[in-house]
Amino acid sequence: MPARIRPHPLRRLTQLWRSSLQRRVVLSTVLFGLLSVSLLGTYLYQQVADGLMSDRLRTARIEARSLARQAQENFDNTNQTESLDQLNQFANKTINELAPPPTDLTRFVVFVPALDNTTPARVDLVLTGGLVSSPIPLALRSAVDADETHQQTTIIDLDRGGLLAESAADTSGQAIIPAVVVGSRIVVPTAGAHELFFVYPMDREENTLALIRRVLLYGAGAIVLVLAGSAWLATRQVVRPVVIAAQVAERLAAGELNERMPSRGADELALLGRSFNDMADHLQSQIRQLEELSQVQQIFVSDVSHELRTPLTTIRMATDVLHDRREEFAPDLRRSAELLMTELDRFETLLADLLEISRFDAKAASLEAEQVDVGAVVRRAVHSVTALADAKGSAIEVIIPRGEVAAEVDARRVERILRNLLVNAIEHGEGRPIVVRVGINRSAIAVTVRDHGVGLRPGDAALVFNRFWRADPARARTTGGTGLGLAISLEDARLHDGWLEAWGRPGEGSVFRLTLPRATRMPIAESPLLLAPTPETDGEVTAKLRRVQGASAASREQAP
Repeated sequence: MPARIRPHPLRRLTQLWRSSLQRRVVLSTVLFGLLSVSLLGTYLYQQVADGLMSDRLRTARIEARSLARQAQENFDNTNQTESLDQLNQFANKTINELAPPPTDLTRFVVFVPALDNTTPARVDLVLTGGLVSSPIPLALRSAVDADETHQQTTIIDLDRGGLLAESAADTSGQAIIPAVVVGSRIVVPTAGAHELFFVYPMDREENTLALIRRVLLYGAGAIVLVLAGSAWLATRQVVRPVVIAAQVAERLAAGELNERMPSRGADELALLGRSFNDMADHLQSQIRQLEELSQVQQIFVSDVSHELRTPLTTIRMATDVLHDRREEFAPDLRRSAELLMTELDRFETLLADLLEISRFDAKAASLEAEQVDVGAVVRRAVHSVTALADAKGSAIEVIIPRGEVAAEVDARRVERILRNLLVNAIEHGEGRPIVVRVGINRSAIAVTVRDHGVGLRPGDAALVFNRFWRADPARARTTGGTGLGLAISLEDARLHDGWLEAWGRPGEGSVFRLTLPRATRMPIAESPLLLAPTPETDGEVTAKLRRVQGASAASREQAP
């Protein structure tokens, strides 16, 4: 069993998108809402983040300025400058007084000698809050040393790994968090210039932003769900009547003419329902009128055809007597008897065709299918029109493939189809060759009849099977046709669940293709023969046609 081919995911998504108006509206609304909420949420989040950052910078500068002033006053007023050890103890005490309690990690203090301090008696590095190393970047230290009168501020990424274990245990768990660093220059008596930095971790701001992110995310999800629900509800109110209208229209097309749309209210959809129902009522009325007229026509044709049988039999008997004794008549009466016999034959054929058409119209035609050799049926049909073809000067070439060309068909109806197609080809073939080709595949058998006559104008292929239709109304029938042959052939083909198609071009001739299933109720996958001729299929015939035309032209030139 061949593997089932799965459609491409993009094609499946495209089919899902195109198959439902409601789905398209809901998805479009969701995508537009998601985009809008994302843009708005991003803007609000950025505004809040900028506000928190600005507020944190402002409060950090104010607090750092106050603490730096306090530290400078303490150093200016101290008298513990006799030895470096005393000065280091005092500096360590002063700096730790500027820091919050050990459990409070909202502020760290770093006290370090200035980069340009070359005094031998410098104060050692002082760190608070559990810092084990200075997190101050060199660029900030250089900026502080370059401008002694102003604070310098920057934002760094504070590594929690730089804290002592007992202090880091109290943090929020983030490895690296942003922190505001404010630095200023401090002058220590006898020790020279030093740098004082205050580090403010932004834990609270980060927690606030995380909370805002969650609120925006949940809010966006809720808004999108509300939009999707609203869009679904709104589109359902609009699409549901349209779906119902489509379903009712399909049932009307299937022949259920009593189907109607429910119509309630006074809005536009109710107006659509009433208008649709009015249209259905009008169509039902028109169809019933046409059905009644068709029934009257069918009954009339059937009755007339049957009623004509009895007088026609009498006329046939009288005509046969006259025709058998025509040699005893004067020449003009003999010709009249012959014309009477010819026209009576044509009238009987027309009457038989009318009866057959009436059976098709009454759905009384039945198929007597059996396994037959289609090649033999084709040869019988060709043989039946050989005399007519010889009279018109059209040679008929039959091409049948080797091997079995059998199918389960009604041989009588198939032979009638082929005979009608051949008579039509002889009628319009202008005395040129006619090719009958047979093809077969797994599901179907096909027969094409190709002539090289006047052909068909654009659009005639759709009309050629209409009853009593003629491409040129001024053209007289020369083969005794009734104008119903192709119409009956089409009905015979449909009775087999087959196809009967036509192709033609002015001056290039025409092709009629009959395609029938090889067995009853077997679907036709494709016809084994092409409808339009190709250089390969027409090559030999065209060469023969040119030889025949050349011989005719030569004979005309040699004629006196």
